[in-house]
Amino acid sequence: MNKKIIEMLFSDMCCSECKSDFTGDSVFVLRREKNLCVIQVICQHCGKSFGIALLGGCDEKEIAKYAPDDLSLQINEGPEAICYDDVLDAHNFFSNLEDDWQKYIPDNLKKSI
Repeated sequence: MNKKIIEMLFSDMCCSECKSDFTGDSVFVLRREKNLCVIQVICQHCGKSFGIALLGGCDEKEIAKYAPDDLSLQINEGPEAICYDDVLDAHNFFSNLEDDWQKYIPDNLKKSI
């Protein structure tokens, strides 16, 4: 895996600690194997280090046909946030369980409790 490709993958990402953007100088290739590339990303602003293993072969000519926006993470809409009423409903549910609530758990799962 080419360092240029790795830098492109991280170009739209930022540090989870200080929110600074990663730069080309933030990415270090630690080890390469046949279908594995272990890299370290270090924030140039705060110094926080991230270790990442990328699996799978990847040639520059395969990536070159994609625009950088195609490689960025896509955030999908998820469920609504938990509200105060949801917490109360959960509390009431657990409070109203019978003393022998474990009878509803299948026998093969009880061993792990």
